Amino acid sequence: MSAAEPLVRGVSDTARWVAYFRARESRRPDALFRDTYAEKLAGERGFEIARTLPDGDKHEWAWVARTYLFDKFVSKAIENGADLVLNLAAGLDARPYRMPLSHVLQWVEVDLPEIIAYKQDVLGDERLACRLERRALDLSDRTLRRKLFDEVSSRGRRVIVMSEGLLIYFSPEEVASLAQDLASTPNFESWIIDLASPGQLKLMQQTTGRQLSEAGAAFKFAPAEGANFFTQCGWTAEDVRGLLKTAAELKRAPDELLALLPEPKRIQGNYPWTGVCLLKRVDAV
Repeated sequence: MSAAEPLVRGVSDTARWVAYFRARESRRPDALFRDTYAEKLAGERGFEIARTLPDGDKHEWAWVARTYLFDKFVSKAIENGADLVLNLAAGLDARPYRMPLSHVLQWVEVDLPEIIAYKQDVLGDERLACRLERRALDLSDRTLRRKLFDEVSSRGRRVIVMSEGLLIYFSPEEVASLAQDLASTPNFESWIIDLASPGQLKLMQQTTGRQLSEAGAAFKFAPAEGANFFTQCGWTAEDVRGLLKTAAELKRAPDELLALLPEPKRIQGNYPWTGVCLLKRVDAV
Protein backbone atom coordinates (compact mmCIF):
# COMPACT_ATOMS: atom_id res chain seq x y z
CA MET A 1 0.00 0.00 0.00
CA SER A 2 1.49 3.30 -1.10
CA ALA A 3 1.06 6.51 0.85
CA ALA A 4 -0.87 8.07 -2.04
CA GLU A 5 -3.22 5.13 -2.44
CA PRO A 6 -6.57 5.30 -0.58
CA LEU A 7 -7.02 2.64 2.10
CA VAL A 8 -10.38 1.52 0.71
CA ARG A 9 -10.15 1.53 -3.08
CA GLY A 10 -13.64 0.19 -3.77
CA VAL A 11 -16.35 -2.15 -2.58
CA SER A 12 -14.09 -5.20 -3.01
CA ASP A 13 -11.84 -3.99 -0.20
CA THR A 14 -14.76 -4.19 2.24
CA ALA A 15 -14.55 -7.98 1.82
CA ARG A 16 -11.06 -7.87 3.34
CA TRP A 17 -12.48 -5.88 6.25
CA VAL A 18 -15.21 -8.47 6.87
CA ALA A 19 -12.62 -11.28 6.73
CA TYR A 20 -10.72 -9.50 9.50
CA PHE A 21 -13.66 -9.94 11.88
CA ARG A 22 -14.03 -13.61 10.95
CA ALA A 23 -10.36 -14.05 11.74
CA ARG A 24 -10.83 -12.37 15.13
CA GLU A 25 -13.73 -14.66 16.07
CA SER A 26 -11.87 -17.75 14.86
CA ARG A 27 -9.05 -17.07 17.33
CA ARG A 28 -11.38 -17.33 20.34
CA PRO A 29 -11.40 -20.59 22.32
CA ASP A 30 -15.22 -20.44 22.28
CA ALA A 31 -15.49 -19.41 18.60
CA LEU A 32 -18.94 -19.70 17.06
CA PHE A 33 -17.32 -20.73 13.78
CA ARG A 34 -13.80 -21.57 12.66
CA ASP A 35 -12.58 -19.86 9.53
CA THR A 36 -8.94 -20.80 9.26
CA TYR A 37 -8.72 -19.00 5.92
CA ALA A 38 -10.00 -15.61 7.09
CA GLU A 39 -6.69 -14.13 8.23
CA LYS A 40 -4.97 -14.99 4.97
CA LEU A 41 -7.91 -13.65 2.96
CA ALA A 42 -8.05 -10.39 4.94
CA GLY A 43 -4.36 -9.83 4.37
CA GLU A 44 -2.45 -6.78 5.53
CA ARG A 45 -4.99 -4.44 3.92
CA GLY A 46 -7.94 -5.98 5.75
CA PHE A 47 -6.28 -5.49 9.14
CA GLU A 48 -5.20 -1.96 8.22
CA ILE A 49 -8.74 -1.02 7.15
CA ALA A 50 -10.08 -2.22 10.51
CA ARG A 51 -7.46 -0.19 12.39
CA THR A 52 -7.87 2.97 10.32
CA LEU A 53 -11.55 3.43 9.43
CA PRO A 54 -13.66 5.34 11.99
CA ASP A 55 -15.13 2.60 14.21
CA GLY A 56 -13.49 0.13 11.84
CA ASP A 57 -12.34 -2.11 14.69
CA LYS A 58 -15.64 -1.91 16.58
CA HIS A 59 -18.96 -3.77 16.37
CA GLU A 60 -17.30 -7.16 16.00
CA TRP A 61 -20.44 -8.62 17.57
CA ALA A 62 -22.51 -7.59 14.53
CA TRP A 63 -20.18 -9.13 11.95
CA VAL A 64 -19.95 -12.34 13.98
CA ALA A 65 -23.73 -12.57 14.43
CA ARG A 66 -24.26 -12.00 10.71
CA THR A 67 -21.83 -14.76 9.77
CA TYR A 68 -23.39 -17.09 12.31
CA LEU A 69 -26.94 -16.51 11.03
CA PHE A 70 -25.98 -16.95 7.38
CA ASP A 71 -24.27 -20.22 8.35
CA LYS A 72 -27.40 -21.43 10.13
CA PHE A 73 -29.82 -20.47 7.35
CA VAL A 74 -27.64 -22.00 4.63
CA SER A 75 -27.15 -25.22 6.61
CA LYS A 76 -30.87 -25.56 7.25
CA ALA A 77 -31.71 -25.02 3.57
CA ILE A 78 -29.23 -27.72 2.55
CA GLU A 79 -30.62 -30.10 5.17
CA ASN A 80 -34.08 -29.45 3.72
CA GLY A 81 -32.99 -30.44 0.23
CA ALA A 82 -31.29 -27.49 -1.46
CA ASP A 83 -28.89 -28.91 -4.05
CA LEU A 84 -27.25 -25.68 -5.25
CA VAL A 85 -26.11 -22.55 -3.41
CA LEU A 86 -25.80 -19.35 -5.43
CA ASN A 87 -23.70 -16.81 -3.53
CA LEU A 88 -24.06 -13.34 -5.04
CA ALA A 89 -21.24 -10.92 -4.23
CA ALA A 90 -19.47 -13.78 -2.47
CA GLY A 91 -16.53 -11.60 -1.50
CA LEU A 92 -13.98 -13.53 0.54
CA ASP A 93 -16.47 -16.03 1.94
CA ALA A 94 -14.85 -19.40 2.69
CA ARG A 95 -17.94 -21.49 3.44
CA PRO A 96 -17.27 -24.03 0.64
CA TYR A 97 -14.01 -24.79 2.46
CA ARG A 98 -14.90 -24.49 6.14
CA MET A 99 -18.47 -25.84 6.45
CA PRO A 100 -19.40 -29.53 6.65
CA LEU A 101 -20.92 -29.98 3.20
CA SER A 102 -21.71 -32.84 0.85
CA HIS A 103 -19.21 -33.40 -1.93
CA VAL A 104 -22.12 -33.49 -4.42
CA LEU A 105 -23.50 -30.09 -3.39
CA GLN A 106 -23.08 -27.44 -6.09
CA TRP A 107 -21.91 -24.00 -4.97
CA VAL A 108 -21.61 -21.05 -7.38
CA GLU A 109 -19.87 -17.87 -6.28
CA VAL A 110 -20.36 -14.61 -8.18
CA ASP A 111 -18.32 -11.44 -7.76
CA LEU A 112 -16.28 -8.85 -9.61
CA PRO A 113 -13.27 -10.10 -11.57
CA GLU A 114 -10.68 -8.59 -9.21
CA ILE A 115 -12.07 -10.29 -6.10
CA ILE A 116 -12.48 -13.61 -7.93
CA ALA A 117 -8.86 -13.48 -9.09
CA TYR A 118 -7.57 -12.56 -5.62
CA LYS A 119 -9.56 -15.31 -3.96
CA GLN A 120 -8.44 -17.91 -6.47
CA ASP A 121 -4.84 -16.90 -5.85
CA VAL A 122 -5.19 -17.22 -2.06
CA LEU A 123 -7.34 -20.36 -1.90
CA GLY A 124 -6.52 -22.10 -5.14
CA ASP A 125 -4.80 -25.13 -3.57
CA GLU A 126 -7.04 -25.52 -0.51
CA ARG A 127 -9.29 -28.54 -0.05
CA LEU A 128 -12.95 -27.99 -0.90
CA ALA A 129 -15.94 -29.51 0.92
CA CYS A 130 -18.27 -29.33 -2.12
CA ARG A 131 -18.32 -28.65 -5.87
CA LEU A 132 -17.37 -24.99 -6.24
CA GLU A 133 -17.48 -22.80 -9.31
CA ARG A 134 -16.56 -19.10 -9.42
CA ARG A 135 -18.03 -16.67 -11.91
CA ALA A 136 -16.73 -13.15 -12.55
CA LEU A 137 -19.70 -10.90 -13.16
CA ASP A 138 -20.89 -7.37 -12.44
CA LEU A 139 -24.34 -7.93 -10.95
CA SER A 140 -25.47 -4.49 -12.08
CA ASP A 141 -25.47 -5.83 -15.65
CA ARG A 142 -29.04 -7.11 -15.83
CA THR A 143 -28.67 -8.95 -19.14
CA LEU A 144 -25.65 -10.94 -17.97
CA ARG A 145 -27.06 -11.74 -14.55
CA ARG A 146 -30.33 -13.02 -16.04
CA LYS A 147 -28.32 -15.26 -18.33
CA LEU A 148 -26.40 -16.58 -15.33
CA PHE A 149 -29.59 -17.13 -13.30
CA ASP A 150 -31.14 -19.15 -16.13
CA GLU A 151 -28.00 -21.27 -16.39
CA VAL A 152 -27.87 -21.92 -12.64
CA SER A 153 -31.58 -22.77 -12.59
CA SER A 154 -31.02 -25.43 -15.23
CA ARG A 155 -28.43 -27.11 -12.99
CA GLY A 156 -30.24 -27.11 -9.64
CA ARG A 157 -33.70 -28.35 -8.74
CA ARG A 158 -33.83 -26.44 -5.44
CA VAL A 159 -31.59 -23.38 -5.37
CA ILE A 160 -30.79 -21.30 -2.28
CA VAL A 161 -29.54 -17.79 -3.06
CA MET A 162 -27.49 -15.78 -0.58
CA SER A 163 -26.25 -12.20 -0.77
CA GLU A 164 -24.31 -11.30 2.36
CA GLY A 165 -23.32 -7.64 2.55
CA LEU A 166 -24.56 -6.80 -0.94
CA LEU A 167 -27.92 -5.03 -0.91
CA ILE A 168 -26.89 -2.10 1.27
CA TYR A 169 -24.74 -0.82 -1.62
CA PHE A 170 -27.71 -0.83 -4.05
CA SER A 171 -30.45 1.74 -4.51
CA PRO A 172 -34.04 0.61 -3.76
CA GLU A 173 -34.71 0.45 -7.50
CA GLU A 174 -31.67 -1.74 -8.07
CA VAL A 175 -32.66 -4.05 -5.20
CA ALA A 176 -36.20 -4.37 -6.54
CA SER A 177 -34.88 -5.21 -10.01
CA LEU A 178 -32.56 -7.90 -8.64
CA ALA A 179 -35.31 -9.34 -6.43
CA GLN A 180 -37.72 -9.56 -9.37
CA ASP A 181 -35.13 -11.28 -11.54
CA LEU A 182 -34.45 -13.85 -8.83
CA ALA A 183 -38.17 -14.43 -8.16
CA SER A 184 -38.87 -15.00 -11.84
CA THR A 185 -36.19 -17.69 -12.15
CA PRO A 186 -37.47 -21.27 -11.87
CA ASN A 187 -36.03 -23.40 -9.04
CA PHE A 188 -34.89 -20.40 -6.99
CA GLU A 189 -36.77 -21.23 -3.79
CA SER A 190 -35.25 -19.07 -1.07
CA TRP A 191 -32.96 -16.10 -0.60
CA ILE A 192 -30.90 -15.10 2.46
CA ILE A 193 -30.19 -11.39 2.83
CA ASP A 194 -28.99 -8.95 5.48
CA LEU A 195 -30.92 -5.78 6.09
CA ALA A 196 -30.63 -2.50 8.00
CA SER A 197 -33.22 -0.02 9.22
CA PRO A 198 -33.13 3.65 8.12
CA GLY A 199 -31.96 4.59 11.62
CA GLN A 200 -29.05 2.18 11.42
CA LEU A 201 -28.16 3.42 7.95
CA LYS A 202 -27.84 6.97 9.28
CA LEU A 203 -25.48 5.83 12.03
CA MET A 204 -23.34 3.91 9.55
CA GLN A 205 -23.19 6.82 7.13
CA GLN A 206 -21.87 9.07 9.92
CA THR A 207 -18.91 6.79 10.71
CA THR A 208 -17.37 4.28 8.32
CA GLY A 209 -19.84 5.24 5.62
CA ARG A 210 -18.09 8.53 4.89
CA GLN A 211 -14.84 6.99 3.73
CA LEU A 212 -16.62 4.16 1.96
CA SER A 213 -18.68 6.71 0.03
CA GLU A 214 -15.47 8.38 -1.14
CA ALA A 215 -14.33 4.97 -2.40
CA GLY A 216 -17.53 4.47 -4.40
CA ALA A 217 -19.03 2.08 -1.85
CA ALA A 218 -21.78 4.23 -0.36
CA PHE A 219 -24.43 2.72 1.91
CA LYS A 220 -27.83 3.21 0.26
CA PHE A 221 -30.45 0.54 0.97
CA ALA A 222 -32.41 0.48 4.23
CA PRO A 223 -36.15 0.20 3.52
CA ALA A 224 -38.52 1.62 6.12
CA GLU A 225 -40.84 -1.37 5.60
CA GLY A 226 -38.06 -3.85 6.39
CA ALA A 227 -38.38 -7.32 4.87
CA ASN A 228 -41.87 -6.42 3.63
CA PHE A 229 -40.14 -4.40 0.91
CA PHE A 230 -39.65 -7.68 -0.96
CA THR A 231 -43.33 -8.65 -1.02
CA GLN A 232 -43.88 -6.50 -4.11
CA CYS A 233 -40.99 -8.32 -5.78
CA GLY A 234 -42.27 -11.88 -5.31
CA TRP A 235 -40.75 -12.78 -1.94
CA THR A 236 -42.14 -13.27 1.55
CA ALA A 237 -40.19 -13.20 4.81
CA GLU A 238 -40.12 -16.63 6.46
CA ASP A 239 -37.63 -15.87 9.24
CA VAL A 240 -36.12 -12.58 10.44
CA ARG A 241 -33.37 -12.46 13.09
CA GLY A 242 -31.92 -9.29 14.59
CA LEU A 243 -28.13 -9.16 14.94
CA LEU A 244 -28.15 -7.62 18.42
CA LYS A 245 -30.61 -10.13 19.81
CA THR A 246 -28.61 -12.97 18.26
CA ALA A 247 -25.35 -11.58 19.62
CA ALA A 248 -26.88 -11.30 23.10
CA GLU A 249 -28.02 -14.94 22.96
CA LEU A 250 -24.49 -15.95 21.90
CA LYS A 251 -22.80 -13.86 24.63
CA ARG A 252 -21.25 -11.49 22.10
CA ALA A 253 -23.31 -8.30 22.57
CA PRO A 254 -21.66 -5.33 24.34
CA ASP A 255 -23.30 -4.36 27.64
CA GLU A 256 -23.94 -0.78 26.54
CA LEU A 257 -26.29 -1.96 23.77
CA LEU A 258 -28.37 -4.40 25.77
CA ALA A 259 -30.76 -1.57 26.68
CA LEU A 260 -32.05 -1.80 23.10
CA LEU A 261 -33.47 -5.25 23.89
CA PRO A 262 -36.03 -6.64 23.55
CA GLU A 263 -36.47 -5.49 19.99
CA PRO A 264 -39.89 -4.01 19.12
CA LYS A 265 -42.16 -6.30 17.11
CA ARG A 266 -42.31 -3.67 14.39
CA ILE A 267 -39.01 -1.91 13.73
CA GLN A 268 -39.59 1.84 13.45
CA GLY A 269 -37.62 3.90 10.97
CA ASN A 270 -35.27 5.57 13.47
CA TYR A 271 -34.66 2.42 15.51
CA PRO A 272 -31.05 1.18 14.93
CA TRP A 273 -31.58 -2.37 13.72
CA THR A 274 -29.72 -4.81 11.51
CA GLY A 275 -30.66 -8.40 10.82
CA VAL A 276 -30.63 -11.41 8.56
CA CYS A 277 -33.75 -12.48 6.71
CA LEU A 278 -34.73 -15.75 5.07
CA LEU A 279 -37.03 -14.98 2.16
CA LYS A 280 -39.16 -17.53 0.32
CA ARG A 281 -40.39 -17.08 -3.21
CA VAL A 282 -44.13 -16.43 -2.98
CA ASP A 283 -45.15 -19.23 -5.35
CA ALA A 284 -42.78 -21.66 -3.57
CA VAL A 285 -44.33 -21.16 -0.09
